[in-house]
Amino acid sequence: MEAERRVAVAVDFSDCSKRALRWAVDNVVRDGDYLILVAVRPDGNYEEGEMQLWKTSGSPLIPLVELSDPIITKKYGVKPDAETLDIVNTAAREKQIVVVLKVYWGDPREKICEAIDNIPLSCLVIGNRGLGKIKRAILGSVSNYVVNNGSCPVTVVKNVDKE
Repeated sequence: MEAERRVAVAVDFSDCSKRALRWAVDNVVRDGDYLILVAVRPDGNYEEGEMQLWKTSGSPLIPLVELSDPIITKKYGVKPDAETLDIVNTAAREKQIVVVLKVYWGDPREKICEAIDNIPLSCLVIGNRGLGKIKRAILGSVSNYVVNNGSCPVTVVKNVDKE
């Protein structure tokens, strides 16, 4: 069990998270690894679904076969797009990896660091939206926080369109 690598990618199904996912699949993920997609949804008053049950600990690991099922994904408040599903399905088939999704609710900075310790992860890949200095100072940078506070190696894939 020690030899199994658990590579995670923080995803919000945006262009920059898809870029980070592609980069991780091309450069980090090896045959036989576990690829764990970590999604963090905003904290809120969710009235129905599994979100109420898993609010503090995050969802159970959702297998790849269930990521295409709109009923399952609606229960957890996520909506993977076709491009993300294509990336992970291709990687699973070509590299013989196990792909799962873990959903958390709350502050992305804290929940991603929590995922690193609770899963536990071998490494994490995260995208960077390329905020300017002023927006980054006001909004804060999730990737910067995770790099400085995460307990595993973290790779930030920059959004090159913004440069």
